[in-house]
Amino acid sequence: MNPDLVEEIEFMLDTLTKSGFFNKEEILEILEDEFIEEDIDFSQFNFSLNDFDNANFAKLEKIFNDLADENIVAIHNCGYDIEEGVQDAFELFVHLQNNDFTPAGFCFYTFEDIEEAIYGSKLKITFGDFENNEDKALEIGKIINRHLKEVGFKINWDGTINNQIEIVPFVWDKSYNEEKEYEIEGAYNSFVRC
Repeated sequence: MNPDLVEEIEFMLDTLTKSGFFNKEEILEILEDEFIEEDIDFSQFNFSLNDFDNANFAKLEKIFNDLADENIVAIHNCGYDIEEGVQDAFELFVHLQNNDFTPAGFCFYTFEDIEEAIYGSKLKITFGDFENNEDKALEIGKIINRHLKEVGFKINWDGTINNQIEIVPFVWDKSYNEEKEYEIEGAYNSFVRC
């Protein structure tokens, strides 16, 4: 096998396992989809899920759950990049509205943000409102910023809607938990429980 291809597969495998969002079957499925043209038997790759302690992630997860009390829907692992994340947030908004819920705004981080947290020790949080109201969006950013600071995260944010809120440093330490749902389904469930 081409050494560059092996390196790319190993990097992706490492990232997927360290993310803590996928079980082994899901990781193999993602790899097969990503490298469908290559005709590779991924069952020969030996890997195990991470055994991180969830110390930082548990604080982040609590904040994301608490934001529902502030009428903000918070989504873990929301799309691959910001564009997909915003689309997913608005898709969730429509679903919530159809079920008689009206969140004021949203926040999320993407898989790209997870990669940056894993390899660069920084997690970016995107936020906004659902009405394209800059004042409302800024207020949502301030609420998120306050919650993050209250649990002791160090924040880098210029206080505007033009930039994401960054948790710096952030050690990504989420381990896989088959008992919990994240992404859009998990955000929906967390929001409607309030």
